[in-house]
Amino acid sequence: MILPDKISKEALGYEAQKAYVTTMMAVVGSGLAAASRVDETVQRELSAFPPGYQVSMTVFPAGPDFFLRVGEHGVAEVISAPVGKPDLTIRFKHMAHAFLVFSFQEGTARAFANDRMIADGNLSHAIRLVRCLNQMETLILPKLVAQRAVKRYTDVPFVEKITKAARIYGLVTKSLVTQLAAGK
Repeated sequence: MILPDKISKEALGYEAQKAYVTTMMAVVGSGLAAASRVDETVQRELSAFPPGYQVSMTVFPAGPDFFLRVGEHGVAEVISAPVGKPDLTIRFKHMAHAFLVFSFQEGTARAFANDRMIADGNLSHAIRLVRCLNQMETLILPKLVAQRAVKRYTDVPFVEKITKAARIYGLVTKSLVTQLAAGK
């Protein structure tokens, strides 16, 4: 591979954002699946989806992305690819927009309001998914960061937050190691 003599600041900035967003897509996808196993609020929201419901989050035009399939009782799992077209796709219009959300500079609800994301699928399911993302972020992020990331921060008792966060992070780590071993 031949490297150019100079790389523009813009290109380097884009590549750095893409690397960060790619990592965060894997973490968020695995985090949602883990939260669905650990947290009753996320389970309740996802149990409104029919079993086998497939969710995709991606950046236009060709990723990075993640895919989830919702099973019985609102428990989700990360899948490598959907079977057919996903039932719900959340699409960021640009890498910079995804970076704003995944670096917690802008919350998911605000990104929708600012027309940075498109929901392709049932709108009520998209709103439920945003609530799941907010709950997951509330549980796993420090309060000061989570308050910036979510529209309404819900206070969670400290011991419950730490316990659930530890379980979610453990499941995320296991999922990411499994994905790496599988070559994704």
